[in-house]
Amino acid sequence: MVADKHDASYYYKCLKGGAMACGLTHTAIVTLDLVKCQRQVDPTLYKSLGEGINTIWTSHGVRGITTGWLPTLIGYSLQGTAKFGFYEFFKDVYAGIAGDKAEKYKVLGYALSSASAEIFADILLCPFEAIKVRMQTSKFGTFPTRIYPAFSQIVQNEGTNGLYKGLVPLWCRQIPYTIVKFVFFEKTVEAFYRYIFTKDRSQYSKATQLSVTFASGYIAGILCAIVSHPADTMVSKLNNIKTEGTLKENISKIYSEIGFNGLWRGLGTRILMIGTLTGLQWWIYDTYKTAVGLGTSGGMANKK
Repeated sequence: MVADKHDASYYYKCLKGGAMACGLTHTAIVTLDLVKCQRQVDPTLYKSLGEGINTIWTSHGVRGITTGWLPTLIGYSLQGTAKFGFYEFFKDVYAGIAGDKAEKYKVLGYALSSASAEIFADILLCPFEAIKVRMQTSKFGTFPTRIYPAFSQIVQNEGTNGLYKGLVPLWCRQIPYTIVKFVFFEKTVEAFYRYIFTKDRSQYSKATQLSVTFASGYIAGILCAIVSHPADTMVSKLNNIKTEGTLKENISKIYSEIGFNGLWRGLGTRILMIGTLTGLQWWIYDTYKTAVGLGTSGGMANKK
């Protein structure tokens, strides 16, 4: 299989593919995210995901179940641009630093590359995540559901800290999430082509290659959800309250209220959401890559 040339054009295509992968998928599941966030903030609100969706639909219709879709689309498109595009860039940078030992330390390279990319991705995402969570977890009618009024109200009441107070918890959620997402994806793809699809990858159809991509992404997504869920709960709780005191004080206060078990509320919904989300993200990303003449993603160790 001929490797892609990793030049400026390659990275630009990866940036675009990442924006599509994250922006479209997160927006598509905004209703699941809405119910998940509301249940994290108030576990007594709905007994199940289905009840939550039905209650919101009955009371507020389409506008209700799509609350937060625009900041989701903008924020996660920006995040995806950096997450995928910078990952490809940092992977080459760290491989260059490792030199002849790059293959030996490739898993460490995947982890460092994904973590480095996510640092920048979350800086881009954070203000839109704050707006989205505030829209979704506030009682209907108490907070603007249009993006500019919502942005203005947070800044007016809390300053820019209101937009970025969730950055450290976001890093705590997203960096482990992204390391698992990329490392396990790479290794799962490698396993598929080593043990199941044993011919050279180029001998399989694009449909088969993309099926491997989706399955590998889904498996990685389940693990992502478990690893990052406590921090996800904390992000939802932090963005739901008005900024008072230091970040450490707010986190301590929230933990004292919900306890260890409270950090895991909504995990089942999130596993369903993130597994599907991650599989679709990798599928969209690789579909775009193949459409513009690039190869599919994932470990290539068995294709010498």
